[in-house]
Amino acid sequence: MRRKIADLPPMPPGYNITPGTFQPVVRLSEETGEREMSLMEWGLVPYWSKMHKMISNCARDDKLTISGAWIKPFQQRRCLIPGEFFYEWEVPTPEDKRRKITKPWAVALTDDRLFSFGGIWDRWKDRASGNVLESFAIVTVDPNEVLEPFHNRCPLILEPKDYDRWLAPAESSHLPIDLVRTYPSESMKAWRVAPLKGDGPQLLEPLTNPLEAMQVTPSLFPE
Repeated sequence: MRRKIADLPPMPPGYNITPGTFQPVVRLSEETGEREMSLMEWGLVPYWSKMHKMISNCARDDKLTISGAWIKPFQQRRCLIPGEFFYEWEVPTPEDKRRKITKPWAVALTDDRLFSFGGIWDRWKDRASGNVLESFAIVTVDPNEVLEPFHNRCPLILEPKDYDRWLAPAESSHLPIDLVRTYPSESMKAWRVAPLKGDGPQLLEPLTNPLEAMQVTPSLFPE
């Protein structure tokens, strides 16, 4: 189902966004060629899929031009996903797993400004009902020195000056593959937070004492 932001009531800020939810995404309108913001499901369902089945919520940089799920979207359907921060979890040790401990980190830019993840999107149609679903995945790259101590992937973050080129469809020989790169570590910061429960700005408060979680939380940006 196609849903435009303009057709919906204002959305409250989210501090605990997970795959499978509908989130605002910026893309080029197929009718006007101008930027538009739409709601899409986080977790890409390829156009050729026989069922509503998410392939992944992220797309590895080294598979963008070779994976059957990513090739067409990367060539023709790139998008921007606005954000101010994201979470990542340390890989749990055997002892962490036994005690059901999670160790999440919050990551943001050093100046706390709004930024955009680089993503790809696709449109899937249910053959039985005719309903249309638009979904997206965030591109991931190698981590920089900020994330490397606790995780081995990092979402692609784009500079505002590169937004137009990222969004514009291109021939395979002119794809913006050079924009798929690790963000400079000196412009990012990370801090430990308590295991995520519920929603709200309190989730971003720096952790002062280790806390135990009830369950191990899966990574938002897996390998």
